[in-house]
Amino acid sequence: MTQPSVILATASYDHTIRFWDAKSGRCYRTIQYPDSQVNRLEITPDKRYLAAAGNPHIKLFDVNSNSPHPVMSYDSHTANVMAVGFQCDGNWMYSGSEDGTVKIWDLRAPGCQREYESRAAVNTVVLHPNQTELISGDQNGNIRVWDLTANSCSCELVPEVDTAVRSLTVMWDGSLVVAANNHGTCYVWRLLRGNQTMTNFEPLHKLQAHDKYILKCLLSPEFCDPQRYLATASADHTVKIWNVDGFTLEKTLTGHQRWVWDCVFSVDGAYLITASSDMTARLWSMASGEAIRVYQGHHKATVCCALHDGAEPSSC
Repeated sequence: MTQPSVILATASYDHTIRFWDAKSGRCYRTIQYPDSQVNRLEITPDKRYLAAAGNPHIKLFDVNSNSPHPVMSYDSHTANVMAVGFQCDGNWMYSGSEDGTVKIWDLRAPGCQREYESRAAVNTVVLHPNQTELISGDQNGNIRVWDLTANSCSCELVPEVDTAVRSLTVMWDGSLVVAANNHGTCYVWRLLRGNQTMTNFEPLHKLQAHDKYILKCLLSPEFCDPQRYLATASADHTVKIWNVDGFTLEKTLTGHQRWVWDCVFSVDGAYLITASSDMTARLWSMASGEAIRVYQGHHKATVCCALHDGAEPSSC
């Protein structure tokens, strides 16, 4: 099977994962996922594999195959896996779960290599661009930085007590981190680094982005510069695009009929793909703010999406 240059995948409460031709909107492959719902999708940096985070497993599927079976299953979480991602050269994977742990997995060896205890259900985990720190957000409102070199928690923040941190995002150059919560608020910190590690969170801005839950926040990628944007996807059915310079509202993307659970930028930041409870995913033009493609085929809520339209990485 020849691999399309753009890989778009979505997953739904209908227990399927679908691969789409992003340009035409055609679904060309459907994987049945009967074990559980899929909470998060992520594509490896080399575009070879798709990770599906479920309950309680993470399964790795071959992007270039028609096989319905995963090539690997990662099994030591004991509850919903809410976050999954990869180190930039694809050697290891990280995950966060409602079982209260953050884990690291070596993709070249079986089993979990490291585990960190968050002591509350983990909703979101991101990897700092320096590749040596993970940042997690949990249901009790805690943000923790896990120093992978020291193998310990190096920083703890609680922006709003007892308000779940739903989503975290870090600017590609490591200069900013944004946390979005269940009150529709985004907290923005400038990251001050000493010796190339993240040592200080300096409060920069508090943004009341939505009146309802923010389910995903995402900063624009490197090739979008000098424009820098923050996308916030919400239970209010909209996605808002904010200019990071002053956090002014640039656009509101309207069209979804239900909660918007997930979003992902194209590699150049010119497009955004969103996943919604209205059973669709949509492709939006960042220039016009209009939906230019609707991906229809799921029979229940579409809750996560993954896109890889960039070149394969040379190395970190």
